[in-house]
Amino acid sequence: MTFRTSGRAGVLAAAIGAAVLIPAVTAIPAAAAGPAVTCTSAKAGLADKLKKDITAALAGRKGTVAVGLYERSTKTTCTLRATTAYDSASTVKVTVLAALLWDAKKHDRYLTSTEQSLAKAMITQSDNTATSKLWKQLGMTKIKGFLSAAGMTRTVPGANGYWGLTQENVEDEQKLLKLITAKNSVLSDNSRAYILKLMGQVVSSQRWGTPAGAPSSVAVHVKNGWLQRSTHGWRVHSLGTFNGAGRDYTVTVLTQDNSTMDYGVATIQSVARAIHKDLVPTTAGVTRYTPTGEPREAFVAVPPQG
Repeated sequence: MTFRTSGRAGVLAAAIGAAVLIPAVTAIPAAAAGPAVTCTSAKAGLADKLKKDITAALAGRKGTVAVGLYERSTKTTCTLRATTAYDSASTVKVTVLAALLWDAKKHDRYLTSTEQSLAKAMITQSDNTATSKLWKQLGMTKIKGFLSAAGMTRTVPGANGYWGLTQENVEDEQKLLKLITAKNSVLSDNSRAYILKLMGQVVSSQRWGTPAGAPSSVAVHVKNGWLQRSTHGWRVHSLGTFNGAGRDYTVTVLTQDNSTMDYGVATIQSVARAIHKDLVPTTAGVTRYTPTGEPREAFVAVPPQG
């Protein structure tokens, strides 16, 4: 049965960021043969190794997966479906915080105590109500202004308050993570440190995804998103930044057409383990984070279905 909202109820859901889950379709077909992983690197042999291992990690996995990797010290880049659009789910919350800080910088002001409380809840707990309040406060003009300043030209904000239906892609998410992790004119150093601090304090039950397989010598910052709709099954996404052991890298993995949330998580973590192993080889093979169960909250208002 499909959940339907209309009229005032639909508007209210948009306004408060109500969590609505649409039942999954009964079967998710395997994606047709798609594009190949492409990698480049200044370090001899690394690009070929990453391409081989990421491809192997995705072998036999159903669904549609997009991957982005950038490592500064070796000028390494890997991409798969870099410009394919996905419903953002809660990963857009990093963009919301960055836009808030960008706007505050423009007006030469600090965040208010209320804004700080909302930002912390939004990132560390993936709080929907906090996100809706900040999204409404910013408005489309400021959100689009930040996207333009950040060069995130393919990102389309969700309409009518449905921030979780923002259309995002690997290319733009990697641009965002690069801004957060290196000095630039869009975000101040304090703003970048603040975003990383909150991404480093995400509650343990939401630290799955790109951190899987990261060795203890690497600092981890993460923000995930998960959404079930009647088309394309589960969207499960993970953004991560990693620094340490002589490496400085960002990883974006976006997925949809997953039969369950756990299936999407497993796909992301398979890719993540391959990346961490190739960039930061360790004899111990430490896995820093693993899923701790189903999420305690769903994260986005879904527009009326009909």
